[in-house]
Amino acid sequence: MAENFYTTGEFSKRANISVRTIRYYDEKGLLKPSLMAESGYRYYTDRDFAILQRILVLKKLGFGLEEIKEITVNSLDTSFIKESLQLQQKLIHEKIAELKQMEQMLRETSAVLSEREEPDWNHIVGLIHLLNMKETLLSQYKTAGNLKVRIDLHKRFSVNPLGWYQWIYKMLPLKENQNILETGCGNGEFWRENHSSLPPGISALLSDISSGMLRSASSGLKGISSFFSFEQFDIQDIPYKENTFDLILANHVLFYAKDRKKALSELYRVLKKGGCLCLSTYGRKHMKEIEELAKEYNDQIALSEVKLYDIFGLDDGEEELKPFFKTVEKHLYDDSLLVTEIKPLADYIYSCHGNQMSIIRDEKETFERFLTEKLGKGGLRVTKDAGIFLCCK
Repeated sequence: MAENFYTTGEFSKRANISVRTIRYYDEKGLLKPSLMAESGYRYYTDRDFAILQRILVLKKLGFGLEEIKEITVNSLDTSFIKESLQLQQKLIHEKIAELKQMEQMLRETSAVLSEREEPDWNHIVGLIHLLNMKETLLSQYKTAGNLKVRIDLHKRFSVNPLGWYQWIYKMLPLKENQNILETGCGNGEFWRENHSSLPPGISALLSDISSGMLRSASSGLKGISSFFSFEQFDIQDIPYKENTFDLILANHVLFYAKDRKKALSELYRVLKKGGCLCLSTYGRKHMKEIEELAKEYNDQIALSEVKLYDIFGLDDGEEELKPFFKTVEKHLYDDSLLVTEIKPLADYIYSCHGNQMSIIRDEKETFERFLTEKLGKGGLRVTKDAGIFLCCK
């Protein structure tokens, strides 16, 4: 069937959005016209409506334009569009469920305050935690763009020549013919850095709750090795039998689980007897100088709405793990950053999951001048407080 072509004006009328908005999406690289005539006219097709629909839905769900762009909105692959629509439906259902949970907690808290002179503080603390947590599913389904920014800062400015992923690799009890699971694999950077030295016969399943992350991992590892397979699932519901994996890697992921006990039970269940789980996390001092710098610019800035190390961190995590595993060993990674360039530091701050962009968005130039003054000639020394727990079954 022949495609229908629409001018920008015709396309805007059919879509019921302004020409200005369409041009803005064009400038941002989100919605390019399917045809550019020699006269300079831009033409859109019926398939461009599917792309526009995705942009509008993801905007409603709280994604920024740069994040939407990273979700490859210009893909015209029919199966990808179908997958995207299914993902959008899942996001909407999850958001509805979260809003209902928030409504219920507000109703219950209001009732408690009406009935008692002294409120139930445990209940209110639970409410605060729920309200302050970024919509978990939204952040999980974003692609690897923000993650790459943070990884790059560490790669470029770490003092320890042995990088984080190489250090973890050295700590793992790797053997030939092991069946390995990585939960929350992100963009697959761990395996890109270490695949060449894997023992023979290794089989590694890379999993993540985010289809965007899995696409990034699969794309980055394409052609590197036949060791890897990819599957989307939640750490709290691992679709494998008991005693399946010799080694499980969970890099900075456990604090995102809504029910950590359930997640740990699942990890324990699928781990073979004598097998090892490697969990990485942060301590309270991790990257504290960057947080302090942002607050010096504006004390209302919080680079994270929730302190992940307070949920599951190096300081207290061992006690949470001991009921599940035969042995638990804590190992600390000795490193720091010396940041000497403004743009990577600014991009790192922009990539964080706090409120900084609502404050900085319209004054980036001023903020980056502030960073320039603070870095001066000596750069910024940043504490790294990270490590792993090796847990054996």
